Amino acid sequence: MQKKIVVVFHSGYGHTKKQAEAVAKGAQATLIEISQEGEITEAEWALLDEADAIVFGTPTYMGMASWQFKKFADATSKAWFTQKWKDKLFGGFTNSASFNGDKQSTMNYLFTLAMQLGGVWVGLGLMPSNSKAAQRTDINNLGASIGAYMQSPSDASVDEIPQGDLDTAVAYGERIAKTAARLS
Repeated sequence: MQKKIVVVFHSGYGHTKKQAEAVAKGAQATLIEISQEGEITEAEWALLDEADAIVFGTPTYMGMASWQFKKFADATSKAWFTQKWKDKLFGGFTNSASFNGDKQSTMNYLFTLAMQLGGVWVGLGLMPSNSKAAQRTDINNLGASIGAYMQSPSDASVDEIPQGDLDTAVAYGERIAKTAARLS
């Protein structure tokens, strides 16, 4: 039975949207894009309520999630209060212009949000590509474990995102879908 997976994300310039689309492709998930005002519709809240798994996505700006994502996250307090999302699967991904760019603090924030909501986190589950022969086209070349990382140079278009980072996002989506199927 196909599980309901939703990827909810904010993207400032389109790069994180491309990452969200890759995760959704791997997970066969529905996409919900948080608006530039930090909002989603009531129908989109209902999709999150019905989901078996929720994947959070946000760019890392100044060492943290975008304010638009944080506004959405604050609004999840209604689900927290009623324990509506307890025991759902969660995952997360982020993008920044730098190789590190303090992505870890953003991922820890997403993880903490999921734990506050009573969720079960799915990590990346991929070995890093960290040998001398490693290339930007390799899967998990940024060496993440908590979720999917992506690096898009600040002057790069959305068509110039390193393929390895997009392939990592697809593989992460696939892992979330397989984990959701196993837990049914």
